[in-house]
Amino acid sequence: MIPLYIIIGVVVLIAIWLVLVFNGLIKLRNRTDEAWSDIEVQLKRRYDLIPNLVNTVKGYAKHEDGVFTKVTEARSNAMQAKTPADHAKAENMLSETLKSLFAVSENYPDLKASGNFLHLQQELVDAEDKIQASRRFYNGNVRDFNTKMQVFPTNMIAGMLGFKKYEFFDAPEEVNATPEVKF
Repeated sequence: MIPLYIIIGVVVLIAIWLVLVFNGLIKLRNRTDEAWSDIEVQLKRRYDLIPNLVNTVKGYAKHEDGVFTKVTEARSNAMQAKTPADHAKAENMLSETLKSLFAVSENYPDLKASGNFLHLQQELVDAEDKIQASRRFYNGNVRDFNTKMQVFPTNMIAGMLGFKKYEFFDAPEEVNATPEVKF
């Protein structure tokens, strides 16, 4: 009878351990998904600021249509990105076009003195800071989740249950830099 109790005890302990490992993976996956959602919220905030910024600059620089078109296209492409890698590439393009938009503003002293332009510019800087913080939080969660999936014996269970590694949101250095505007 004692060997039967030992076998039942071992099976129960293994079952409890499997449940704990599974629940831990689910918890980390949900935290990582939530962190990605935070990035998307901040990116959307940034995307919403861009048309206002473009319209403000348009009011002063009507003949710079090429720049406005590029900014609008880059914003659209960034909004359609799905994966972290796609977002990083699209954000790089968007940052480059924003730099050209701010370069155009250099030629218009009245624009640089506009309260609306200065406010939008500050909002964009704030959005960039929040995107950077959200990206760090997301990448920390990705690191924790991927590490948990790679350590023994969790890696065997994660593989059997179909858990997949997450991609880091590694934006190029150009994206990390806040657009510089000189007065």
